[in-house]
This record gives sequence, C-alpha cells and structure tokens, in this order.
Amino acid sequence: MGIEGGNLSSEQLQFFDSNGYLVLESFANPAEIESLRKRMEQMLDEFDCSSTASIFSTKNQQQTTNDHFFESAEKISFFWEVLTEKAFDEDGNLKQPKQLAINKVGHALHEKDPVFNKFSSSDKVSGMLRSLGYQRPVVIQSMYIFKQPGIGGEVVPHQDNSFLYTEPTTCTGLWLALEDATIVNGCLWAIPGSHRNGLVRRFLRDENGVHFDRPSPCYNQKDFVPLEVKAGSLVVIHGDLIHQSFENQSSKSRHAYSLHVVDTNGCKWAEDNWIRRNVDPEPLYSC
Repeated sequence: MGIEGGNLSSEQLQFFDSNGYLVLESFANPAEIESLRKRMEQMLDEFDCSSTASIFSTKNQQQTTNDHFFESAEKISFFWEVLTEKAFDEDGNLKQPKQLAINKVGHALHEKDPVFNKFSSSDKVSGMLRSLGYQRPVVIQSMYIFKQPGIGGEVVPHQDNSFLYTEPTTCTGLWLALEDATIVNGCLWAIPGSHRNGLVRRFLRDENGVHFDRPSPCYNQKDFVPLEVKAGSLVVIHGDLIHQSFENQSSKSRHAYSLHVVDTNGCKWAEDNWIRRNVDPEPLYSC
C-alpha cells in the first residue's frame, strides 16, 4: 500500500486498526534513502573507535545500560554489536571495519543531525501522524539500525509502549527500510492483532538501573508473520503490537531508520521511563 502526501486512506486506517501495523510502500524516495545512508556513512567515517561506545544487546537490555546509554537520549551515540567475539580480537581490536561492527546509532539523530531531522520532521511524516489522530506529537527517539551481515543480533518479541510509556499510551513506531528487508537478512515479524490485547509489561528505570516489571510471556512463533518490504517502505507499528526480528545470518545488511513518536496533548510521559530528558522535545506540530 502506498500513501499520498502523508495522509492515510480509510482502508489503510482500517487495516492498521485491525492488524496493529501498516506497510506504506515507497514512503521514502530513492534520493531520500541515499541521503540518509550517505550521511550515516559519513558519520561512521568520522567516528573515533577509541571514543566512548557501548555494546548493545537486543536480548538483555537490563545488563547493557550505562551512562553512555542513558545520555544517548539527547545525543548521537554509537553502539557496538553484542556479538563482540566476532567483531573484536582478544586485545579488544576490531577484526573487521567499524562500519560492520556497529549495531546502531541513536537516540537523537532526528534532533541533532540536519539530514535526519529533515526526513523526521517532513510534511509526509506529520501528515501521516495527523491521520492517526496525533494532536501534539514529538519524536522521542530515533535509531539507525544496521543489522550487520552475519552478526546482526536478534530482537526478541516486544512492545514499544513498554519502553516509551505515556498515560494513556500513545507510542507509534515508524520503521523505514533503507535496504530491502527479507526473511533471510532479518526482516520484522509481527503477531497481527496482538495490539488489541493491551500492554504486557513495562521497562522501568529506578535507582537500581533498568528492569522489566514482569517476565516476558512465551509466544508461539507460528503466530508471527514476516513483514518483508522493499527499500523505501515505512512500517507503521502500534505501540502494543508484539513484534521481533531474527539474527541476520546472510551476507547482506538490513539498514533501517526507526522513529518512535508519542503524543504530548492530554497525556503524561512516565517519569520512570528510561529516557529522562533535560530539555523537552519540540512537537512536530500542534493542533
């Protein structure tokens, strides 16, 4: 399904309401994709490997959080793949180019970099959010995800509202494929309609660090469907949708740019979320 000027059709809204996700083909044009990828390539070229960076685990966030992670909420920070035995030798030196050992870059690309800000605050993004009923939306985090060939880690089943909680819940994920995403290189998988069952658990930050407030349920993998998409497609993800991705065991990367949006009109950002900003984010628009 495509999109005209950012506005969703009644059929698209009905599909999203029923399934908890929506694929918008050709949301980004080739020039926009190239611009985002080239900018990230430049940022990686300029990144000093000896500077502060963290290992990011998509399986166990509770053991990988530190000041670098927390401070990334308002910065552009780099995170290594968790499979470090494949990326580093015993002396801690990279065994491959740094461009192939980075897990992601986040979490304020949309604020701190003009190229990523241009796409994130574009009229078509705002138009789509208006269609979804957002009154005063803010992008609360952004990530460039690499899903590296051979070492790109698994992302376990989760709901975005667990990490970015508002009362009432308002999070929507916007996942832009910068390369074709397939079953082979680690595309998204989702349980259609699972958003209607509500939020399962929360990811909390307190004096002891971060932790989930309860264990994860067990999911039947037969309930998941693959969301294979072409580069330029945008996957819109309801905050309560159960979704995941598997390891990239192929020889091809699966680059994506991910935004998470919450509303600030008539709802409250939870103080025990992992993101604790010093400066409130600017809304994309206000109705």
